[in-house]
Amino acid sequence: MFEQIQRVPGDAILGLIEAFNKDTNPNKVDLGVGVYRDAEGTTPIMRAVKEAEALLLKNETTKSYIGSHGDPRYAKVVLPMVLGEDSPVLAAGRASLTQSPGGTGALRLAADFIHTQLPGKGIWVSDPTWPNHLGIFEAAGVTLRKYPYVDAENRLDFPGMLAALKEIPEGDVVLLHACCHNPSGFDLNADQWQQVLEVVKDRKLLPLIDFAYQGFGDGLDEDAYGVRLLAENLDEALITSSCSKNFGLYRERTGALIAIAGDNEQMENVRSQIAIVARENYSNPPAHGGAIVAEILESAELAKQWREELTEMRNRINGLRRDFVEALKPFELDEKYAFIAEQRGMFSYTGLSPEQVDRLREEFGIYMVRSGRANVAGLASENLPYVAKAIAAVN
Repeated sequence: MFEQIQRVPGDAILGLIEAFNKDTNPNKVDLGVGVYRDAEGTTPIMRAVKEAEALLLKNETTKSYIGSHGDPRYAKVVLPMVLGEDSPVLAAGRASLTQSPGGTGALRLAADFIHTQLPGKGIWVSDPTWPNHLGIFEAAGVTLRKYPYVDAENRLDFPGMLAALKEIPEGDVVLLHACCHNPSGFDLNADQWQQVLEVVKDRKLLPLIDFAYQGFGDGLDEDAYGVRLLAENLDEALITSSCSKNFGLYRERTGALIAIAGDNEQMENVRSQIAIVARENYSNPPAHGGAIVAEILESAELAKQWREELTEMRNRINGLRRDFVEALKPFELDEKYAFIAEQRGMFSYTGLSPEQVDRLREEFGIYMVRSGRANVAGLASENLPYVAKAIAAVN
């Protein structure tokens, strides 16, 4: 039977990795793969993580299952990190956390929950959005549509976004990026979040907030502004959280789906259904990453160290954005690309065309996704002049 199976193209980003590894250009630069990199070009293990793992190795007593909802210790520390230490939602018992295999696993839990428990409801995602959003919801059988987010001039199209949200059918789901929008880097400000809240309320929409980069924009609490605003002013919401970036736990697959309901009883009903979805998908989430997060956040000393390391990572990225615009000054391109310094997170929608991206790869060994999305963390003080000169050459 397998002779009937057709080969499909591989993932574009994974293809970039392979091409980059084969490239013999000594000046090659990888701006494609979506992981944090330090000044040496490596994705480091955080010191707080190393110390937490040592404690786990010393004190761990079992490798037994942790249950479909995951480790209660993990839920106890992640819920206040996302919703706030003094969250009225937590005080009212309206929030439930289900540990998942990464933020991607949390999104699939949400997709299956929507498909089974909210039949006929579609989901609306930003245009552009993280490409895997499309695959996840389509695979789950949820009808997917798009709302504008970036305009033809490569700017945040908030008027277009708001107008589109006002036309979404009542009861549909709208996927919002909490911060560090992937792939554009354009985020909403406080006033814009307030306007989104009013439309979501008026249209009786269900927000699904993808919170993959907490702490990578302006700070742990600052990045949670939109999440907490919606959670505290709506009866219902879904939030997907990831510890891949802010704890550097990419390969440990550590995420969560947070469900918020009108009261505790409704929350327990929702929680029971999510447990079934998790059970049918993977039974139990992996335990190690969640145990690391709990170990860190339960320790005042480790938590302080982790926050300091996260601040270093965030400051490095935001500094690289400013330095990159400065590096373009000699080519009189700093004003054209000034928006890069205003974006947040690892990713930037550069506005480069597919043809320009191709030239960067073929002529200079600079790799990024053909949409023009670049991972700013792939830059370093040593390669900034080279990258700036190359971008000037293709402009």
